[in-house]
Amino acid sequence: MVFFWLTAFFLVVILIALVIHQLMCLADLEFDYINPYDVASRINKVIYPEFALQGVLGLLFLLSGNWLMFTFCVPIIYYNVRLYQRQQHLVDVTEIFNHLNREKKRRLFKLINLVIVLFLCLIWMIYSILEEAE
Repeated sequence: MVFFWLTAFFLVVILIALVIHQLMCLADLEFDYINPYDVASRINKVIYPEFALQGVLGLLFLLSGNWLMFTFCVPIIYYNVRLYQRQQHLVDVTEIFNHLNREKKRRLFKLINLVIVLFLCLIWMIYSILEEAE
């Protein structure tokens, strides 16, 4: 069980790193350190891996029977699916300045949710280590 929680923990850490990378790119664009084309290409490179990792994490929780953790992953998975269906998942170079605040809010929403999941994973991992030690 500890291996499961370690896997989930590292998946969440990777997801947090991807979202922070996207937020940093948007902040660099806001402060005019980087051009819109580079920001869009950097963010669009990590969108599909982020969606895939989020799906794998949700599937991992679902198949292992951790319903509480799965319910924390469902809003992000649903949100990602809706973005993909509406074809709003990729950043458009020509419209990036018009949607900058919206894009930052999207990433902050994901980051807050992932930090909650990370905290819960850490608690469950410590609990499972203590349970195996007994």
